[in-house]
Amino acid sequence: MFRRRTQQTVDDSPVPNNDPKPQGKGRPTPKRRDSEGRRRQPVNAPANRKEAYKQLRERQAGDRVRAREGMLRGEEKYLPARDRGPVRKFARDWVDSRRVVSQYFLPFSLVILLLTWVPFPEQIRGYVYAAVITVGWPVMMVGVLFTSVWVAWKVKKTATEKFPDESMKGIGFYAAMRALQIRKLRFPPPQFLPGGKPVPPKK
Repeated sequence: MFRRRTQQTVDDSPVPNNDPKPQGKGRPTPKRRDSEGRRRQPVNAPANRKEAYKQLRERQAGDRVRAREGMLRGEEKYLPARDRGPVRKFARDWVDSRRVVSQYFLPFSLVILLLTWVPFPEQIRGYVYAAVITVGWPVMMVGVLFTSVWVAWKVKKTATEKFPDESMKGIGFYAAMRALQIRKLRFPPPQFLPGGKPVPPKK
């Protein structure tokens, strides 16, 4: 009798509504494979070898476009090994921000070639050839040689003072060769105008 009364007292005791213990989630626990499946992103797998090759070509074409745009902007990671590093960038900017005699070597050579093709009268042709061969060409060659030596020396000297811990191997030749190129054909493209102003962005 005592046992029955105790059991009834315990069973009849009310349960508070604000019981802090959880009463269950009210839904079944999802399986692991179902949860992982929802987290995965859909992948467009190629249906056959032809489709896989097409996707590969599209990715490669996109990579080439991004690499070319990066090189045109002068981004370091897209440049060839010979153009990388702060010293090489300094040499390019130094040359591009100045007008030097050697940059007119190729246009001058083209003018000389065109003059030799022009059908001048016989009495004038001799004077033109003499002026070009005996005066113009030697003067231009001396100017190019002097300018190349000066550019190589000046860039190396300035770069050594600015970057004392960097290697200067080949920097003088690198700067001299860039100074020989026509400005619009230089690569990577110039980032500065003659005079030192930055090149305005293309619209």
